[in-house]
Amino acid sequence: MTDTADFPIRKILVANRGEIACRVIRSVRAMGLASVAVCHGVEVGARHVRDADEVVELTGDTPVAAHLDAAQIIDAARATGADAIHPGYGFLSENASFARAVQEAGLTFIGPSAETIALMGDKISSRNFAESHGVPVAPSVLPTDDLDAFLEQAATIGFPLLIKASAGGGGKGMSIVRAPEELKEAARIAASEAERYFGDGRVYAELYVENPRHIEVQVLGDGTGNVIHLHERECSVQRRFQKIVEEAPSADLPGDLAQEICDAGARLAKAANYLNAGTVEFIVGQDGRFFFLEMNTRLQVEHPVTEMITGLDLVQAQIEIAAGCGLPVAQEDVGRHGHSIECRICAENAERDFMPETGMIRFLNIPEAPWLRFEHALDAGRRVTSDFDPMLAKLVVHGATRTEAIDRAVTALGDLAILGVTTNTDYLRRILETPAFRAGQLHTGFLTEHAESLKPRPLGQLEKDRLLIAAALGFREFRQLAFDVPDLHAAIGPWRN
Repeated sequence: MTDTADFPIRKILVANRGEIACRVIRSVRAMGLASVAVCHGVEVGARHVRDADEVVELTGDTPVAAHLDAAQIIDAARATGADAIHPGYGFLSENASFARAVQEAGLTFIGPSAETIALMGDKISSRNFAESHGVPVAPSVLPTDDLDAFLEQAATIGFPLLIKASAGGGGKGMSIVRAPEELKEAARIAASEAERYFGDGRVYAELYVENPRHIEVQVLGDGTGNVIHLHERECSVQRRFQKIVEEAPSADLPGDLAQEICDAGARLAKAANYLNAGTVEFIVGQDGRFFFLEMNTRLQVEHPVTEMITGLDLVQAQIEIAAGCGLPVAQEDVGRHGHSIECRICAENAERDFMPETGMIRFLNIPEAPWLRFEHALDAGRRVTSDFDPMLAKLVVHGATRTEAIDRAVTALGDLAILGVTTNTDYLRRILETPAFRAGQLHTGFLTEHAESLKPRPLGQLEKDRLLIAAALGFREFRQLAFDVPDLHAAIGPWRN
């Protein structure tokens, strides 16, 4: 527990919801600090609300609009006497204007400076910054007002090309172009999508590396040029450019290459005088060449795998850095123990092109083990709606070896039960059980390459019956009806006629 007597931060408002809000509040409580949650009316009584010491209800036309209302959130912090705001991830976490407004309000923003967020949030400026500091970038063409000139230059790079939104993320405003005749239309569509999602229609083109690895480096900086990396993470298993299985360290990546990538990530953060936690992402070609992809100026969804192998609490480190306490450890003291895997549990139907699903959680069984973390904000009886992102939870395991971590993740996924809403749990198990995954043969096209083997096998009638019986036995009401002795008979005691 932090010595709160002299600690400059006493109360933290968490400007987020769901599992990440619960995660942040857990570390805030462990440090002996007070927490404030925010929620929309549809979330009153939610787990992150119950976990916090105080709560402020936000208003808005939609739940998402409420969580994006920066002025309302800052007012909530002032009203509750919070002296710092943790943005979590998503929502306002990489919004430079929000970070600046928090600072101007006299509050501590638990994250990087507004200037750094702006620099790294723009893919073109961050790419140029990386290149100027010796971090490899893929051959690319930057946007120009002359579309024909842009298309002509893009074609000189060669195909395939990747069209990307300058202000984008999450696969929005992104497309692969494999032939010259596709380029103009792809650029038009990408620009339109980028304008719609980010209010910025600029796009650029870069060489598309076929079936690359997606490797990222967790960094911490104190804002004065002191930076450490916490090793790399493997994030290659993706669908629609979004990660669903992550692990640390990377799978089957040569040690010298992993070190080179980690050094490049730390070098970029140092050049930016980076403050707080961030992640530098790279793509790695099959020939071993790697290129800067982007920098995320926030805590990542997959941060628990780094915590599992290093033993560090990244949220606590964020808070201490924001409070001026410096880095938690020196680079030479950053350990790495065993292997960790994270599976993102999403309310979606993998057999219907990952269509988001809604429903009422009727029954919830969460496996428990010393090597397991289940990050969530779920409750039986709560409704999963389309108001928010379909990710419900994260199942994270640790093992002495990668093989042990995989086996433990498969077991835990089998023990996990979320009934009432369709999830991708079974699909995740099939991914982990794929021989190519176990062999570490990963790349961003992994799910497409193994699509056939990842399809579920048909269940026999006996298996269906067993599953229905098991589900029924999980409901307390059913067990009472089936097995409890009625009060009248129980009062008679043991007897035989």
